[in-house]
Amino acid sequence: MSQHVEIVEVGPRDGLQAWPKPIATSARIGLVERLREAGARRIEVGAFVAPDRVPRMADTADVMAATGSRERAGDMVLVANRRGLDQALENGARAIAVFTAASDAFALKNIGRTVDASLERFAPLVSAARAAGVFVRGYISTITDCPYTGEVPPEAVAPVARALRDMGCGEIALGETLGRATPRRIAAVIEAVSDHVPLEDVAAHFHDTYGLGVANVLEAVRMGIRTVDAAAGGLGGCPFAPGATGNVATEDVLYMLEGEGYETGLSMEKLLDAVAYCESGLGIAPVSRVYKARRGA
Repeated sequence: MSQHVEIVEVGPRDGLQAWPKPIATSARIGLVERLREAGARRIEVGAFVAPDRVPRMADTADVMAATGSRERAGDMVLVANRRGLDQALENGARAIAVFTAASDAFALKNIGRTVDASLERFAPLVSAARAAGVFVRGYISTITDCPYTGEVPPEAVAPVARALRDMGCGEIALGETLGRATPRRIAAVIEAVSDHVPLEDVAAHFHDTYGLGVANVLEAVRMGIRTVDAAAGGLGGCPFAPGATGNVATEDVLYMLEGEGYETGLSMEKLLDAVAYCESGLGIAPVSRVYKARRGA
C-alpha cells in the first residue's frame, strides 16, 4: 500500500468543542489559517450543531467564510440533523460528517437516541448530502470502551461500520473516544471492520488519555489504514465522555510517521507554529510531547 498517510486535522472542531471558556472567532480563524500554512489538506473546521449544547461551534459559518472553506473539498463540518445539513449546504460545505457510536449508552447521552435509531436518522441526511455532491464521513465513537457500560467488543463495531457504508458514507472514522485502548484491542476492531469496509476508506481517530494514542495510530497504519485524525497540540475532549482527554497530537503523529518512513505533506516547523498559536491565540496550553521537547519546555 501507499507510503503516504493523510492526517486529517480535527483541532478546530473536535479539539475545541469541549473547551469550557469562550473562544474568539478570530482565534479559531487564526488556527485554521496556520494549519493550512503547515500543509494540512483536510481540516475539520467546525460543526453545525445545537449552540446551546456545543457553544464553541456556534460561529462555524463565520469561520468557514473567513478561511475560504466554502467549496473546499478538504474542509469538513460535523452535522447532527437535517437543520445542520441545510446550514452546511448553505455555507458551501463540500464534506460533512455524521456521528454515531458502538454503544447505545453513549449514543443516548451524545445524540439522544440508540445506535440503531441514530442510523435511521442519518440515512436520509447522507442520501441528501450525496445528492448535493457532498462527501460524507461517518464517525463511530466508543469503538473499544464506553464511559457508561465499559468495554465494547469488536463485533459491536463492525455492523455499525457496515451500516454507515451501506447508507453511502465514503469514509468510516473509528473513534477510540476514551483513550484507553492498547494496540492489540485496536487491531481487533480494525480486523473486524475490514471484513465490511475496505481499509482505504477507514480513518483512525484516537485519543491519548493513557499515552497510547501514537502507538495505536502506528498499529492502525501497520494494518493498512492510511487516514489518521489528529489535533494540533493534543487539543480535545468530548463533553459526553467523562475523563477523556485530548486527541492524539498532530505533531506527535507526524514525528512518528516521518520516523517510520511515511510521507504526510505537513511541515513540522510550521505545524509547531500553529501549535504555539493554540497557547498565544486561543489560551490553551499544548500538551504534546514533541512540542514540549522542541520548545524546551
